[in-house]
Formats: sequence, structure tokens, C-alpha cells
Amino acid sequence: MKKLLLGGAALLLAAGAAGYVFFGSNIDRATTVATLFTGEEQYQNFHRMDDMFPVNRLPASDKPYDFPDGERISLPATFTYKGDTVDTEEFIKLTDTGALLVLKDGKVVYENYWLTGGRDEQWLSMSVAKSFISTLVGIAVEEGHIESIEQPVTAYLPDLEGSAYDGVRIKDILQMSSGAAWNEDYSDPDSDINRFGRIFALGGSLNDFMATLEREREPGTYNHYNSTDTQVLGALVVAATGRSIADYMTEKLWQPLGAESDAFWLTDDEGMEMAFGGFNATARDYAKLGELFRKGGEWRGKQLVPADWAKAAVTPDAPHLLPEAENGIPFPLGYGYQWWVLDSTEGEFSGIGVYNQFVYVNPAKDVTIVKLSAFSDYAKDLEQRSYREEETFEMFRAIVDSL
Repeated sequence: MKKLLLGGAALLLAAGAAGYVFFGSNIDRATTVATLFTGEEQYQNFHRMDDMFPVNRLPASDKPYDFPDGERISLPATFTYKGDTVDTEEFIKLTDTGALLVLKDGKVVYENYWLTGGRDEQWLSMSVAKSFISTLVGIAVEEGHIESIEQPVTAYLPDLEGSAYDGVRIKDILQMSSGAAWNEDYSDPDSDINRFGRIFALGGSLNDFMATLEREREPGTYNHYNSTDTQVLGALVVAATGRSIADYMTEKLWQPLGAESDAFWLTDDEGMEMAFGGFNATARDYAKLGELFRKGGEWRGKQLVPADWAKAAVTPDAPHLLPEAENGIPFPLGYGYQWWVLDSTEGEFSGIGVYNQFVYVNPAKDVTIVKLSAFSDYAKDLEQRSYREEETFEMFRAIVDSL
């Protein structure tokens, strides 16, 4: 469970070694595939995924928004994790941080870049992409493209009839509670994760893959993290709007948010976006999604996302979604609509992706933090030292407390 916990990035191309046989001249792509989760450095790759994979692009806004400057801060020298003192600078280096951006009251109070990161560098977000997809679902509901999230997803995706998703409410899929079985055994070439990964290692169709999953549990009863759920939501957006994810998102989010840089989605061979983890953007533009939800869906005087959706998206509303629920997650996190919800009195929530990607929001303290990374030791084993999500949240909290 743990290797899939926050990410889906393992789905980015498990079965990588076999790719050398099939990619021909595309050595960069094959090398990236083959070295994920092996301990190899990835910061040379995560800022240039469009050099290696097919993409759908989102142009920068015609009216880019530049966050104003606040009073600049220094990071706290240390923070505490499970009773131990951690050196902040060493932790940033340890997790191969490419970007760290801190906003207080919508103003930049800290911004720094390392390795191949930079203000104008698009970085692979991994499963932070999921929070963008759920936001598009909310907008599509508001616009009437989707009648209700109480509907079965097969009302829009009839090709999923007979699969794990047959008759499953859209809401249950948003909450990672579809009931679909998911096998992430990396040693089994026929496991779901390896079958999914081969689509990117060797080519294929994400839409065809979705229909191959079978049901394991009653939908709406158990929070089981499964990146295919997000891929189904992406296909739902495409089917309901009649537009690609990139096209719809450009009009409804990227342009209105004042994105200052182009962005792009990785796609399969058929041009379908990798909804579960393939979005690439800059730190400042990722921060705009955090700020949008910090302010309840409102952006510079306009309600881009319905306020009730923005609240529901970051609020677990059933026992199986609460931080204390039994769901195979090794630390207490609740779940909303493709957002993680921290066990907190301050309403903290976050988009999280493997390799240490975060769009973290503390609405009580009016803080948004973006951390983009290429933590090379990620998922090398099942110890906390190979994940560091809990530790990162404690660093964020120390930063918030220092403001």
C-alpha cells in the first residue's frame, strides 16, 4: 500500500527496464522510466518531462498575475519531528528540493530554488495533479456538464459498464472510495500497477485500461487510494465537456488564475492526459491553486469554483474518510475530493505527490506553501526515511509558526 500511498508516480512507468527494447532512439525517456524508485537522481528529469513524453499544453494567461512581495523571512533553522530536532537546510537538501515557495496573506514571504528548479521551470507534480482534476469536476458540475456527483459515472462513461466502476457514484470516485480492486505488487508482471505502468513504458490507452479493473469492496465504504480513480475522473471531464482536460482547464482555471507560465499534461498515445499524475507547472502557478482553495474558490473578486464545492473538497464527510479511519495509510490523513486533509484544528489540507511534491494550505493562518522535489530515495524501502511526508508537514508547521 505504502508505495502507492501518495502518488501514482510509480504508475508513471513501472516496467521501465523493458522500455529500452521498445523506445529506439528515445534514450532519455527510457532511462527515466528505468530508474524511477531505484535511488537514482531524478532532478535532471522532472523539469523537462516534455522533452521525453507526448504532452498537451496550456498557454500562460493573457493577463498573468504576479504575487505581491511580503516581508521576506528566513526559514526556521530547525524543526521537531517525533521528538527529534531536524536541521531545515539539511532536510531541504536531503529531499532534493527544487523549489520552496511560502505565501502569507497571498504575498510571497519566501522563495528559493535549487538543483534544476527555477521560477520559470515547470516541474512534474505527480499526484498533486489529482487536486486539479477534482477542481475541474466541480466546475463542470457548476456549468451543468455533469448533472450531479450522485450520478453513476457510467452515465457518462458507458464503456466502463461491467467493470469495477459500473454504477459507482462520481462522489465515491472523487473520495477514492470506488471499491475497485488494486494490486500494486511490483514483482508480479500482471499486477495492476505494472499493467498500468506499461502504458507509458511501451505505449497504449489509459481509457482501455480503466475498464479492466474489478470490484473488491462496496463503493463508498472504504478509502483505498487508487490512481485509476483519478484517471476515471479525467475521462469523465472529457466525456462531459467534449473537450480535452488541457483545453477545458486552460479556459476555466489557467487563464482566470493568471498563470504566468505555460504548463503541460503528459498524455498517452491517444492524446488522453495522465490525469492521475502528469501535470507540470511552475511553483508560483501551483501556488495559485492553493490560494484559490484557501479563499474558498474565490480569485481576485470572482468565484472560479463554487464555494460549497471548495469547502466539500477539503472536508471528509464520512467515517471512512476521517484521519483516524482504517485505510492502510501509515499516518493520520483524511480525504476529501482528491485533497488530503490533515489531522488538525487549523483546517490544513494538501495536494501531495510522490518524490515529495506538495501544495499545502493552512487556511487558519492564511498560508500556502509549495514544495517541489526529486527525493531520490523515495520508496526505496518501506521505512519512513524513504517517504518523509509526515516530516515535511512538521517543517511546514514550523514555517507557519515562525510567521
